[in-house]
Amino acid sequence: MIPILAPDPESAFPPAEQALDNPQGLLAAGGDLCPARLLNAYRHGIFPWYSDDQPILWWSPAPRCVLYPEDVHLSRRLRRRYNQGQFSLTTDQAFTEVIEGCAKPRQDQYGTWITADMCAAYIRLHELGVAHSVEVWVNNQLCGGIYGLALGQVFFGESMFSQLEGASKIALIALCHQLQRWGFVLLDCQISNPHLLSMGAKEISRDEFHQHLQTARKPDHWGRDFYSATRW
Repeated sequence: MIPILAPDPESAFPPAEQALDNPQGLLAAGGDLCPARLLNAYRHGIFPWYSDDQPILWWSPAPRCVLYPEDVHLSRRLRRRYNQGQFSLTTDQAFTEVIEGCAKPRQDQYGTWITADMCAAYIRLHELGVAHSVEVWVNNQLCGGIYGLALGQVFFGESMFSQLEGASKIALIALCHQLQRWGFVLLDCQISNPHLLSMGAKEISRDEFHQHLQTARKPDHWGRDFYSATRW
């Protein structure tokens, strides 16, 4: 049996070391998605992930997939496409549209884990200045993006989407360049996949990940002066 969270949103989560091996990383269930509980979770390396037919489930997987911003990899092909001037970039200009784009079912995928309640919860975090998005545009049309939370010097990536080949990769590259500029030490990718690994992400132990969380808790910094590189 996994622990059921207490009603108080600021009550402690179980220690991450108690997360299950099967399913990997499942730590607790229940609670809600209010800002206090979500911030409490992320500060301890925990995040919600569940479907509409499930209770809220909380996870702390090991190993942890992370991307050090300076290690992000841009393929030659994508570099050429970007330098052709096809894409334009913004931040925090279309957060709701980005999360709605991420919530749409993918090809060969039934349903989505970004439920209506999840969308509302992260939009609220955006209104509070904690959740942010990077948008990719072509001819003034949104074609891709990424969103997540900025806490201290760690950005907790949640999801990204693409309606045009390469657009989500452009968003991730742009985010990493901006994180480097602001002195962020880590982009949390949660769970690895071939797409992330091909762009420079790697897996680290839970202990190493939590060490990053402990040492990166400096004042939050997320400016509005988004840097749009003209050439990468």
